[in-house]
Formats: sequence, C-alpha cells, structure tokens
Amino acid sequence: MPTSIITTDDLREFKMELLDDIKNLLTKQSKGKLKRYLKSSEVMDLLQVSPGTLQNLRINGTLPYTKVGGIIYYDAEEIQEILTANRVQHNLNY
Repeated sequence: MPTSIITTDDLREFKMELLDDIKNLLTKQSKGKLKRYLKSSEVMDLLQVSPGTLQNLRINGTLPYTKVGGIIYYDAEEIQEILTANRVQHNLNY
C-alpha cells in the first residue's frame, strides 16, 4: 500500500472546499431550497422526538406521511404548517 504525504497546501485546499460546501448549504437553507421530503430519522432530529413518539404522531393523524417501499417520508412543508397551526400564544397580562 503506497504512502501518501499530505501537505499543508492539501489541507488548505480541503478547508476551502469544505467552507464552500457549508456556504452552499447555508445559502440553500436561507432560500428555502432544502429537501422537500424527509425520512423518519430526519423528522425525529428536527422535532427532537423518539421513534415511539413519531409513530404515535403518525397513528393519531397529527403527522401525514407517505410510505414507499417500506420507507416513510414526511413533507417538510406540511410539518412546518402543523407547527405553525399548533403554536401556543400566551397572554402575559400583569
């Protein structure tokens, strides 16, 4: 197995590529061009819920989903609409 030597120029180039990738992701996020459909693991991360809670949200009809070939997908726009519709406003009248 041949040995490769990594130079500081190689690391600098890698850093610049990595920064460009991060900038592209942030630009897509700010323009709202993230993925339209999310898998269960992504929704659990987004909502900070357990697999059981996510399953309960599906079963009770809170979160609509689509199942294709055994994989469950959620529409990111629908999740945002549900979060907005269930927003709780507190009146703090002192």
